[in-house]
Amino acid sequence: MKTFPDIDRLKATLDQHRPLDPAIVRNLREDLIVRWTYHSNAIEGNTLTLEETRTALEGITIAGKSIREHLEAVNHKNAILLLEDLVQKNEPLTEWTIRSLHQLILKGTNDNDAGRYRTVNVRIAGAEHLPPDQAIVPELMERFISWYRDVATSLHPVERAARVHSDFVKIHPFVDGNGRTGRLLMNLELIKAGYPAAVLTVDRRLAYYTFLDEAHVRNNTDLLIWQMSRITTEAFEPYFHALGLPWEAGISTL
Repeated sequence: MKTFPDIDRLKATLDQHRPLDPAIVRNLREDLIVRWTYHSNAIEGNTLTLEETRTALEGITIAGKSIREHLEAVNHKNAILLLEDLVQKNEPLTEWTIRSLHQLILKGTNDNDAGRYRTVNVRIAGAEHLPPDQAIVPELMERFISWYRDVATSLHPVERAARVHSDFVKIHPFVDGNGRTGRLLMNLELIKAGYPAAVLTVDRRLAYYTFLDEAHVRNNTDLLIWQMSRITTEAFEPYFHALGLPWEAGISTL
């Protein structure tokens, strides 16, 4: 896809300024955690606003909002912290990795299903794709990890991130929390490869669901990879801003 060289030029520019000042890294990380948590949860129906999410992550209860929504915010932040630890330790993608991230996502909201593959069949509301029978989920997850090890690692990181997310969500291995877990896995791939974490914003939810269905039903991942390229490109902007680099010049060819 033609945007990959453009994205890689952005990364090369950013790499020239690494290591970044610790103050910049800290500020960008704090902002990312809030935005990533807000948008990923909002896509799934959490009603906390961006500012309310920030407040909830500071340990303050928001009047009129459910305990579940507060827990979803805290859980997502903790899952990001685990993801950062996995990157730091250069841990490979395994079923244990996936189950561990999922367990944090559902902690306190659905402990019975947290980290456990589903034992029931499910439907995705509004989607054409029908997830596979629960009986073959463990086998499909084994195949998913084998595909990742044998094929995915040779793909461009942006395509790999999109495909990992898409293929994981297609299996829909858990009763709940698949989308949030899938977006964590997406960014796990980007961060491991030295790219900024990309935030899929809630205003793109409809297109996102449409592109996933296109990938799952018609095996056409072009639109999903295009969306992945767009949000990955945008992920560089906060870094360019913090470094005082001309962002318009950086995206002139995109």
